[in-house]
Amino acid sequence: MSKSPAAPEITWARKEDEDWADTVLLRLALDEDVPVGFAEEVLAEARQLVEEAGEPAREVFGDPAAYARSVATERVGETYRAKIDTRGLRPAERLGAALGSMGFLLFAVFGLVWIQDGLWVGVNWSSVAGLTGIGLAVGAGCVAFVARAAGLFRGMWWFLAGAAAALVGAVGLANTLSDERLFRVPAPVLMLAGVPLAVAAFLLPEERIDRWFTPARPAGGLDDEQWLARLDGLLRGRHGMKTAEARAHVEEVRQHLAAAAEEAATGDGRAEHVFGDAEIYALRLSEGPRRQQRVTRQKFYAALASSVLFGVLTVDSLLDAHDRSSGWAAAYVGAFGCAAWGAVSEWRTLRKQRAAHTDLADPTAPKP
Repeated sequence: MSKSPAAPEITWARKEDEDWADTVLLRLALDEDVPVGFAEEVLAEARQLVEEAGEPAREVFGDPAAYARSVATERVGETYRAKIDTRGLRPAERLGAALGSMGFLLFAVFGLVWIQDGLWVGVNWSSVAGLTGIGLAVGAGCVAFVARAAGLFRGMWWFLAGAAAALVGAVGLANTLSDERLFRVPAPVLMLAGVPLAVAAFLLPEERIDRWFTPARPAGGLDDEQWLARLDGLLRGRHGMKTAEARAHVEEVRQHLAAAAEEAATGDGRAEHVFGDAEIYALRLSEGPRRQQRVTRQKFYAALASSVLFGVLTVDSLLDAHDRSSGWAAAYVGAFGCAAWGAVSEWRTLRKQRAAHTDLADPTAPKP
């Protein structure tokens, strides 16, 4: 993840300056897409200027949130920002986060199995097939969402199809293979199965994986349709635009190219030469006050989907007399509560952002 992971070891003469620096660090880490080490560099320079001025940091630089936003905009280049998605991640970083989450989930699930069913866990062919198929389905699903965030919708659908096939195969094999126990394994050993995934998340060759999720560029460059298709995918996937809004931008570019072709009898009027790199142009179209709304909307949809999933699991567990008093039921209830609260919080944030955007666009317009 391309964020500054911890507060820099910088001492400030005043407590108010330290609080200002903490706010800048927090805003850079949460709201701005900056490279690793950027916050430490900015705060080191800020401390030096504050010492030279002999005045509080707020007097020298102003509001810390506004300063974090301005310095990120001025000093982080378009080439870097064009390659990251709405969560501030590149494809390799998103894949690493998925692997780390899967490793933690395996550790937590088998830890709950240990608490619920005891130290020894029976293994049979049915459980092996089911867990393997589910693991493959979850892995393919994670890669599908990475492909979507990279603007590769065709790849996303292929991986989603693979995830569905793996899940169907897992259910079919689990229902047909023998339930006879083959051997028993201590639950802590199964918990350690998540460790390799967590380690792999830190050892991924990021540059190579980023190249996997970047379409190959033809020797002669992209033709107009390839460039427009890439722009559409980036706007919808990497920058989170709604389909109608993204395609309106694409149609506007198409009309501009058609008009330019009619006016110029000679010259290369291809989209790639007129508008430049598709990634950078997509970034420019995505920036503005609506960008944060798109980020919040994606978080809201994710939290809503999680709350629906855990709500179904909670109801199913509570209706079963055997599962009602189990640790799984408590885990589902807790997960549903967290997801539901997250969805409500993101919905409220989205409403505030829409109201603020409406006020800026038209102060006399009714609130959404």
